[in-house]
Formats: sequence, structure tokens, C-alpha cells
Amino acid sequence: MSNRSLPTEYRTGTALPTQQLFVHGVPADATSGETFATLDPATNDPICEVQHAGEADVDRAVASAREAFGAWSAMPAVERARVLRRAVDILRARNDELAALETLDTGKPIQETQAVDVATGADVLEYYAGLAQTLHGDHFDLPPDAFAIVRREPLGVVGAIGAWNYPIQIALWKSAPALVCGNTMVFKPAELTPLTALKLAEIYTEAGLPPGVFNVVQGDARTGRLLTHHPGIAKVTLTGEAGTGKAVMADAAKTLKHVTFELGGKSPLIVFADADQEAAVSAALAANFYSGGEVCTNGTRVFVERAVYDDFVSALGPRVQTMRVGDPFDPATQVGALISRDHLAKVKRYVDAARASNATHVIGGDVPNDPALARGNFIMPAVFADCTDDMAFVREEIFGPVMAVLPFATEDEVLARANATDFGLAGAVFTRDFARAHRVANALQAGTVWINDYNVTPPEVPFGGYKQSGLGRENGLQTIEAFTQLKTIYANLGRFEGPY
Repeated sequence: MSNRSLPTEYRTGTALPTQQLFVHGVPADATSGETFATLDPATNDPICEVQHAGEADVDRAVASAREAFGAWSAMPAVERARVLRRAVDILRARNDELAALETLDTGKPIQETQAVDVATGADVLEYYAGLAQTLHGDHFDLPPDAFAIVRREPLGVVGAIGAWNYPIQIALWKSAPALVCGNTMVFKPAELTPLTALKLAEIYTEAGLPPGVFNVVQGDARTGRLLTHHPGIAKVTLTGEAGTGKAVMADAAKTLKHVTFELGGKSPLIVFADADQEAAVSAALAANFYSGGEVCTNGTRVFVERAVYDDFVSALGPRVQTMRVGDPFDPATQVGALISRDHLAKVKRYVDAARASNATHVIGGDVPNDPALARGNFIMPAVFADCTDDMAFVREEIFGPVMAVLPFATEDEVLARANATDFGLAGAVFTRDFARAHRVANALQAGTVWINDYNVTPPEVPFGGYKQSGLGRENGLQTIEAFTQLKTIYANLGRFEGPY
């Protein structure tokens, strides 16, 4: 791949040093003696080896976080906020470097990671830093001789488990509210994308975060389970798929850990005949093919009213035809590589099943014929029309660039079909009818519904799912509740009169 413009140490063919853990403010060697390779999805070349955290390593990281908790939770909120704001400044100053590392590790286009991945994480950190001095409890007068105060206190050590599609953004979404509330954290990135969490740990330290407040342990599901089982961890927050969420919830139940889960989705995007059709087509493309379709909220079930259905489907093919699939480091690339060979094989199986179904194949689904892409995990964005709700690729989460388009006749019909899923992460409605827009948004069983837009997630508003798409919320004021607990203190100003 010849168009790579990134720091020399990140170029394919120049292996990075073996990556360590990050414990108590410094890089630390794992004691397990085990390593794993992280690969460049665009070439499947090794980027580097990464040390795998075993039980002793997780114990050490949790002990560090517990040790740091007392001082960090007692630090005045304004001082915690200053540290986090300094981290925001460093993140923004190093945006391009971090984006390059993210592209190398995820296969996502550099045009995306430079504009979105680091920046949106920094925005969330800045938002919570701004909330630090607003955190408060309550006071209740209880005449004639008593009052009560309610303190808002941090939980303790938070175990966080990230996903591979937005590694640094997810690390920031989880650490920002946890740290601002006075908690400490042990973070495990996804084993497929382990690199930028270590950079975030370095940035936090450079910003003045005390040792032990943010630790990173690397590894696969075994390391994750060490966190979910650990008696020293008060809460687990996970971004992943529903099956993993169920397993983590079962583990957490053994010690009654608090949990927050942001899981998968199979979101509906509903287009009514009166909508701005060009905008709706654009949204459908973005809601299916941005980040190669590897986005949990993606609107992979596109419901289109019959009156405009044929025109809508006809508009998709030419637009997809012009999309640039290629080297993720080429600024012109719009669709990069999928995360791994295994995931590419999974997506191809769904494409094959769609081709074998009664759906109409509109475009895409093949491996690119460009020899320069042959070693990577590339697939052309695919569109299938005339789909039905019972088709496996329509019902199941693919997490790849595969769009299913389905016709509908009435509002009641499309709502029933859109809600007929175990997921409920997101949805959208495109219409110029104000009343219909809000009627449909209210009726959709989803944690986030966009009207005439898609995949916009400002830090100020809560994000999370209904049904098997998750528990709890990330972002917004509501997340403060998830990272704190309440203590009631009752004060008697009079003399206690016993009943005996």
C-alpha cells in the first residue's frame, strides 16, 4: 500500500515494540508470559505483539486502582476537572497521530478517524470535566428537631471492557464520567484493537492523573472475565454484543456489581413518501456503510413506503457504485477494511445467504478485484431489496456493510415490523410531517430515535438501548447516576426518647 502518510513507527512493515500493560501510572510487563499479535486489517500484517494480562496482572491493576481511589475521590472536583481538561487539550493536539494509530489498528478510513473518533471522545471528556463542580447531594429539613443530607459518592473501582469498532472513543466514553465522579478504573480494550487505550493512559498521566486512577490490562475474554469476577471491582461497564453482555451480567451477579451495557442492534430506518428522498437515501447509505457497517446503531433495516419504494431503490445502486473502497490511509477512501479475516468471513456468509434468498440483489457484496487489496479484509458495500422480515440477514446483526430494504404500506404496519426484534438500540424516521415524525419516534422501541438524521450522538444526551441492546445509559447527566451511589445521613437535633 503506497499511499500511507503516517508516522514512520506506525507504518506497516515496521513493527512496533511489544506493547505492555499500564499499571499505576507506568507501562508494566505482564507476568503471564503470554502475548498475542494485533494485525493491520488492511494487510493482515502484524503490527506488534501485545502482552496478555493474567490473574496476577489483573489483581495488581485492581490493587493499584483501589490504592488510588482514596486520594482521587477526595480531591476537590475543580482539581479533578483541571486534570481532565488538560487531557482534552492533549488529545486534540495529538488528534492526527492517534487517528493514524486507530486506522492502523481498526482498518477504518483515515478521513473518519481524524474527524470523528478522537474528537468525539475528547468532546465527551470535556463535557464531564465541565460537570465536575455541579455534582451534589441534597438536604432535607425534618422539623422540629432533625434534618437529613444525601451525599453522592463514587462507587470505587470500575472495570471497563471496550469494543473494537471505536476503541479510543469508547475508552473515553467510559472513563470520562467514571473519573469525574471520583471512581478509578481498570480498562480492558478489545484484543483486536489494543493500541490506543495505552496512548490514552499515557495522555491521562501526562495531564496529571495520579498513578492508579486509570489502568489498562490487555487480553482476550479470559482477561475480561477476571475483571467481571473480581471482588475488588464495584461496577462493570461493557460495550459489546448481546451474548457477551448476558455472560458478564451473570458474572457480575455473583458479587452484585453495578453494570452498564451498550450492546448490539438491528435498527430500523423508516422512510415515508413525503420525506426528502435524496436526504433519506444519503442517510440510509451513511447508516449502513459508515465505518464499514461496523457500528452498533446502524440502520440496517431500511423500511420504505411503497409509493416511493422503486425510486428509492433505484437511487441506491448508482450512489454505492461511486463509493471508494480502498487503503484506509488514502484520504479519498470512504470504506476501509473490516476488522479481521474471521469477521470478513462472517459478513460474506450473510451476503451469500442474502444472494440465495428471494431478496433482490441490487449491488455489492463481492471482494474487490484490486490486487493491492487482496491481502486485506475488504468487501464491497452490498444492498438487497424486496427483503422480508423473516430472512436471517434481516433479523440478525451482521455488523458489516449489508443493507436490507423492505417495502411497507401503512404507519401501523411499519411500526409493528420495526419493533418486532429483540434489539432496541436506535431507529430513525424520515418525513416532513411533524406530527407523524413524533408519533413514530414515540412508538419505536429504541433508546435513540433520530428524525430526519442518523447517528448523531452529542455528549449532552443519553445513549443506550431497550431490550437486548443494553442496560443503562452512556453520556448525558443520567450517566452520573450510574457511576455514583447515594448515602443518607439523618441528624437528630433533639434528645433521643427510647420506646422502652
